[in-house]
Amino acid sequence: MSKVVLAYSGGLDTSVILKWLIDRGHEVIAYVADVGQKEDFEAVKTKALAVGASKVYVRDLQREFVTDYIFEALKGAPLYEGRYLLGTSLARPVIAKHQSDIAKEEGAQFCSHGATGKGNDQVRFELAFYALNPEIQVIAPWRDPEFLAQFEGRQQLLEYAEQHSIPVEATKKASYSMDANLMHISYESGILEDIGSAPPAEMFRMTCDPKEAPEEPTQISIEFAGGVPVELTVLSTGKKITDPLELFKTLNTIAGENGVGRIDIVENRYVGIKSRGVYETPAGTVLWAAHRDLETITTDREVFRFKESLLSRFAELIYNGYWFSPEMDCIRHAINKTQDSVNGKITIELYKGNVTIMARESQNSLYDMKLSSMDQHGGYDQQDAEGFIKINAVRLRKYGLLQARS
Repeated sequence: MSKVVLAYSGGLDTSVILKWLIDRGHEVIAYVADVGQKEDFEAVKTKALAVGASKVYVRDLQREFVTDYIFEALKGAPLYEGRYLLGTSLARPVIAKHQSDIAKEEGAQFCSHGATGKGNDQVRFELAFYALNPEIQVIAPWRDPEFLAQFEGRQQLLEYAEQHSIPVEATKKASYSMDANLMHISYESGILEDIGSAPPAEMFRMTCDPKEAPEEPTQISIEFAGGVPVELTVLSTGKKITDPLELFKTLNTIAGENGVGRIDIVENRYVGIKSRGVYETPAGTVLWAAHRDLETITTDREVFRFKESLLSRFAELIYNGYWFSPEMDCIRHAINKTQDSVNGKITIELYKGNVTIMARESQNSLYDMKLSSMDQHGGYDQQDAEGFIKINAVRLRKYGLLQARS
């Protein structure tokens, strides 16, 4: 009997898929990844065994997710299409890595998932599987003709669940889909597909409405070493947090209470579809802003420009599912080198959805107040600027002459 490791959430789709795979003669091992979503994982495990899984793995990946994926991405602070902080995209490789590891441990021939055939996640999971376990085979039910013929939608899934005594929560289907992890919550589909309508106010879970955030701002400081946050201080209480996971969770809470981290965008999926996504990314929003500001005083101008030239590609590789690729290895090595000097502390004020940099300091600061001051001489011969300007104007003069003749 062939073995399948199924990425299992305990929801309707993956529970039906689990039973459907068993019906086709597979031994199914359920794999549940804890990346910070709020779930009763013991209940999910019990349900998987009741449906027929031969074994259930529940793996707590939160710390690894923060240190090896979120903080690694933070060194470059990429934004997909200039806006999206990549919360879902960064969670997929750590989930896929452990699913691939389990397949190797169990001698499984297949990995399976419940990702839709129209979305990005099918690409992200499967590219990771093939990179990490080149001999693996993938079963993607939502692309399988037999599965699609049997299940046109939710109603057929519910009927199948009832027929096979698969426990299903008796709750009304939400008017949108939601995917949560430690970094963010993403919302899409359903009523959100109407791009002319605002998302419902009651939808949000990680952040409060900025209009209802506290009237008094919250001030914090974040210390970085090598481009990675190593200490969070709440200035009103003096509380300091250095553990990476607790630092990230605490910053999520503080930023969320101040209404920080909401965006509503239309993005280009890798599969060619435009999709509306609404995201809450409180801690990520603060860290991305703080990191970038620290780089302005610690990173050489040309090194910074070089790193900036990589970021669009870096973001695309993460979004499209190429975390485990040779080009990603190359880019990450280059970005890591630019972070040698990114050490220091940023003081931040959070207020009604805004992230404001209040102060910055670093032992590696390249900023020289005397050199840049307009009120004193020193360190720079201002007369040298005349030659600099004339040399840079040579081509502009030529261009001007040509324009005058035309």
